[in-house]
Amino acid sequence: MATTPVVGVSMSRQIRGGSPRDFLRTEYVDALTRSGALAIPLLNVSLSTELLSQCDGLLLTGGGDFHPDLFHRPDEGTDWSTWSPERDQVELSLMAEAERLGLPIFGICRGIQSLAIGFGGTIVQDIARTLPDSPIKHSQRQPRRQVTHAVSIKPGTRLAGILGKTQLEVNSFHHQSVDQPPPGWSIAALAPDGVVEAIERPGDVFILGVQWHPEDLAGQDELAARLFTQFVNAAAQYRRSTRHHGGNSD
Repeated sequence: MATTPVVGVSMSRQIRGGSPRDFLRTEYVDALTRSGALAIPLLNVSLSTELLSQCDGLLLTGGGDFHPDLFHRPDEGTDWSTWSPERDQVELSLMAEAERLGLPIFGICRGIQSLAIGFGGTIVQDIARTLPDSPIKHSQRQPRRQVTHAVSIKPGTRLAGILGKTQLEVNSFHHQSVDQPPPGWSIAALAPDGVVEAIERPGDVFILGVQWHPEDLAGQDELAARLFTQFVNAAAQYRRSTRHHGGNSD
């Protein structure tokens, strides 16, 4: 049996020239590869869910907004130009299947919001409307590899254990955020203005979401890389413990 853990990675969707296009920023793939995983892009089609049976982890990537109906709210600032109904439905199905299989899950930017919605939480649709006086630019204009604000990490959380510290400088490219985490989940980090920056589900399975973009920092920042390393380690452990490829055990 091959020992390299396989991670399924969600993809963004855009309409260009009247045609839908699924795409994946290579920074996600590079960060996973450096940590020892094989990244498998998951197209925004329903059959992608079936591929999770061949995977050892699920990475939920950044991207456009969710439809507010999915968390039972009226429209309060959704950017409809970035919305993809196909991506919404595929990611909800991917999360449900990953939960059934017991896969480790890592959510980044939209991915943390995916986790919130998929497991019963809610999101803030537009931070500027909710916090008009915040001094923090959550949708920064600086280069993606530049950090622009701090987050406070709650002691005792999985995230604090991974990073070994309670303060972190992050990059930031979002106008939505988690409002209420799912029942039983924990808020693991906050920005100074109170915006949720990380959530996690307590337990043995690695299920963690962060609002910033560690994939853009992982090539130069050890702490950002550590998030991917720990996620890939969890995927490798899943692979060893289940031996699900081929369906046989020794």
